[in-house]
Amino acid sequence: MPNKRLREMMMQLPGLNLPERSEYVAWAQLVELTSIQPGDMAELIELGWINPKKTRAEEYLFRLRDVYRIHKLMRLVNDLEMSFDSGSIVVDLLDRVEELEKEVEELKRLV
Repeated sequence: MPNKRLREMMMQLPGLNLPERSEYVAWAQLVELTSIQPGDMAELIELGWINPKKTRAEEYLFRLRDVYRIHKLMRLVNDLEMSFDSGSIVVDLLDRVEELEKEVEELKRLV
């Protein structure tokens, strides 16, 4: 799911009155966008798979990239009945493949 689509989805959420565009979402918006259970999200944070920022009020803020990764993870967990551990490894590998593809494209442009 591209960042543009995520931003559009975020702007449609009720109660989301941001004064300006933000690259971060709050816990409640993340749960709504990804359909992840709060306990599962806490587990991902404990594992270090997701590293949210903490506000002064001790609330978590997640990057749009995190929303995208969790969305992929939840599709693997729900559609392919993978465990969270297996799904997180697959998402990490997919991210790495994406990075390598970008590097190859950059190298092709330079040649």
